Amino acid sequence: QVQLVESGGGLVQAGDSLRLSCAASGRTFGYYGMGWFRQAPGKEREFVAAISRSGGYTYYADSVKGRFTISRENAKNTVSLQMNSLKPEDSAVYYCAATGSYGDPSRPHSYDSWGQGTQVTVSS
Repeated sequence: QVQLVESGGGLVQAGDSLRLSCAASGRTFGYYGMGWFRQAPGKEREFVAAISRSGGYTYYADSVKGRFTISRENAKNTVSLQMNSLKPEDSAVYYCAATGSYGDPSRPHSYDSWGQGTQVTVSS
């Protein structure tokens, strides 16, 4: 497994931007597909975005497509989520996750390592 630590959350207003980062431990970061998920109070954890091992393929939930961008720097063991045009409904705890398998990148069960989460709150 890989250890993951998220950062960059905070309180912003609707329409603002925020950039989340996830730092991974170990020297095999490039072996992992990476994803971002979020969970709001009383709701299930939902898929936000994912990126392939090389960064050549990206996947997005329809709710964030065109507003969020996932990227990774394998040399720095980091994956980021740039969030633009934020909406109150984007408020949630955001989790970074890593997978060593080739399952569906939008399913939480495809991932075997998770960070502790970072809170994002968007006020209207």
